[in-house]
Amino acid sequence: MSNPVYLALDVPQLEPAKALVSKVKAHIGGVKLGLEFFCAHGAHGVHEIAHLGLPIFLDLKFHDIPNTVASAMQAIHVYQPAIVTVHASGGRAMMEDAKAAAAEGCKVVAVTMLTSMDANDLTATGVYGSAETQVMRLAELAHSAGLDGIVCSGQEVGAVKKAWKDGFFVVPGLRPAGGGTGDQKRVVTPRQARDNGASVLVIGRPISRAEDPAAAARAIEATL
Repeated sequence: MSNPVYLALDVPQLEPAKALVSKVKAHIGGVKLGLEFFCAHGAHGVHEIAHLGLPIFLDLKFHDIPNTVASAMQAIHVYQPAIVTVHASGGRAMMEDAKAAAAEGCKVVAVTMLTSMDANDLTATGVYGSAETQVMRLAELAHSAGLDGIVCSGQEVGAVKKAWKDGFFVVPGLRPAGGGTGDQKRVVTPRQARDNGASVLVIGRPISRAEDPAAAARAIEATL
């Protein structure tokens, strides 16, 4: 992948979202569309962004019984996504069925632990141990289920890469040096994440809310 940066399109209105992608498309490798965008704009919105000519990452984080997730995976074939997410905590059978139902060429990656969480948040949900322990546990499960890779923070991706050498690793929660962390807790810079083994770097607010989004994207691209 020549440019690993995927813009997290956290812009609620469709026309400004399209304008933003058009401004930065020369400096990113793809676009990540999450729940906010998908719920607001549905199929029409996905197709409108896809027409701008960049790969689409549908970050819908499927988490349900295996049959329901498999049916959902089949339903999104029409969008021709390059990457789709499921939750690793949905279990091995769910992940196996998700991968089996995915379109050819679509990478299915499992969300291990949200980058807005830390060890204290894990404990509150009844899971004990460090963030890295939990990520490694779920990465192993995703690998055994036949998925392409996982989503994890830049703090864990190096350890996962050592255990899963040919995995595909999506790292969100990235902030350029000197930037604010916002609601993210396990944060590294894009360059650190890439050096640690990230395949895709998901970056939202540092680009989308910059005074000059194209310049911000170009500056991040330059660090890689």
